Amino acid sequence: MGKLDGRVVLVTGAARGQGEQEARLFAAEGAKVVLGDVLDDAGGALAKELGEDRAAYVRLDVTSEGDWAAAVAAAKERFGKIDGLVNNAGILRFNELVSTPLEEFQAIVSVNQTGCFLGIRTVAPEIAAAGGGTIVNTASYTGLTGMAGVGAYAASKHAVLGLTRVAALELAGKGIRVNAVCPGAIDTPMSNPEGVDPAATAELYRKLVPLGRIGRPDEVAALALFLTGADSAYITGQPFVIDGGWLAGVSLF
Repeated sequence: MGKLDGRVVLVTGAARGQGEQEARLFAAEGAKVVLGDVLDDAGGALAKELGEDRAAYVRLDVTSEGDWAAAVAAAKERFGKIDGLVNNAGILRFNELVSTPLEEFQAIVSVNQTGCFLGIRTVAPEIAAAGGGTIVNTASYTGLTGMAGVGAYAASKHAVLGLTRVAALELAGKGIRVNAVCPGAIDTPMSNPEGVDPAATAELYRKLVPLGRIGRPDEVAALALFLTGADSAYITGQPFVIDGGWLAGVSLF
């Protein structure tokens, strides 16, 4: 018996990184998984690998109302319902606030914040119609603090936590729990832009993170599984930090 037997969960940004690992783990735990992304080749290949009886890929630009409606329709046609959502899709850009072009700021907000809002607005009624379920939003540890060089990203992730709390209050009566994962540095393509020296990055996180390393996407997937499954049945409206202790404080040694 899997922890998600009988569930149908839509995961955004599912073609790689954290979303890929969430899709893999959810499928392994018995869920039917709808993989939403704009990386068609990678998303289609993952759905094929997981199997037609277990997964379906849909092209989903999370900033598009039309794409969200089409994704929901495709999911219901394939698997009959949706009772789970993981708002994982996101983008990250490094820039000081005073050097950030308006277009860059708006693009980050559009994907990270508006995409999350559209996901909640579009999918929550379907989850309610299915008898209840869960929404897991991907925020960030920068949604709880500041970090130089990622001002637009941090602002968008603070907003995701606000959406999470309000959605939890408004949807509780419909049997929908809403929580947020708040990852620190995770070893994904988004966190490792082209040109960055992996050895230098590893040394940086060895010093900055109390546990001495960058996190793995499968570790974030395990937290998303907990928040999607019955083990978290009395939890809603909460941020869950998974950052190797980075946010705990300043280490002197």
